[in-house]
Amino acid sequence: MDSLSLIQAPIITEFNDFKNTFTASMTSQNALLNRALAHIQLKHGKMMRPILLFLTARLFGDVNHEAIHAAASLELLHTASLIHDDVVDESDERRGQLSLNAIFNNKVSVLVGDFLLATSLVHSSKTANYKVIEVISRLGQDLADGEILQLSNISNSDFSELVYFDVIRKKTAALFSSCTKAAALSTHVDDEKVETARLLGEYIGICFQIRDDIFDYYDSKEIGKPTGNDMKEGKLTLPILYVLNNANDESLCTLARTVKSGDASAQEIERLIEAAKTGGGIEYAEMVMDQYRNKAFDVLSRFPDTPVRKSIELYIDYVINRTK
Repeated sequence: MDSLSLIQAPIITEFNDFKNTFTASMTSQNALLNRALAHIQLKHGKMMRPILLFLTARLFGDVNHEAIHAAASLELLHTASLIHDDVVDESDERRGQLSLNAIFNNKVSVLVGDFLLATSLVHSSKTANYKVIEVISRLGQDLADGEILQLSNISNSDFSELVYFDVIRKKTAALFSSCTKAAALSTHVDDEKVETARLLGEYIGICFQIRDDIFDYYDSKEIGKPTGNDMKEGKLTLPILYVLNNANDESLCTLARTVKSGDASAQEIERLIEAAKTGGGIEYAEMVMDQYRNKAFDVLSRFPDTPVRKSIELYIDYVINRTK
């Protein structure tokens, strides 16, 4: 049995129910919209966030209809944000396939994203849980806030890890923590347990994003994006931030500001990538990722040693060790 199957084992029935619910949401009588939705589903990914939501719900109780609809709502919101991000970033590729805006155009992509956002709201209302609806609504705010913060940071001449982590917490970590918080709320536990769940998701989300950022320093078709793609968009991530703040090399800092301005050549980006590798940036990012992994395990240690807890531990290590 592969690792994902082991992770899903305690919630496989609920996960299959979710997939049916989610797939039903990704259809339309409008021919153009239906073609766009079909394209999105061609390579939708492993649905790691719904899996985490259901495992967290099982950690506190059972997976009920509130959890199913919360998972559908959050995954639809996530999908919509990716579509809009591709338009903003002018990206032609998503998970190794052409992005929606590359196949259709920006107008269609934005409207498809809007359709998914509206469908997300429908599913949030079906939870009939005001606190869950609030979590989903605030996530929408955080994702937009994080994207704008990331864009505004491009014009900032500093190389701040604090800003880097602020962006992560508003984007990737917010998505994971919303899943775990909504899961706890769906089981109607007390506020202390809800906060415990939220922290667990935040730590896992930070690990997830750091691993994603490390991928960008290596050339692999399996990952689904070209090397240095973040830098091409003016984004400096943890490995190179570490080197810039510790190498005392003004020429690298000047080059990094050129990257942030969007004027760097492929050769200049390659030089920064190589500097991150030779200057200890990758090792530093992996060390920080392991620290957050340990924080997540510390949270889990508060719970009994059950098959569900074991699945979440396997989930965390899967996030850390994945190759794409």
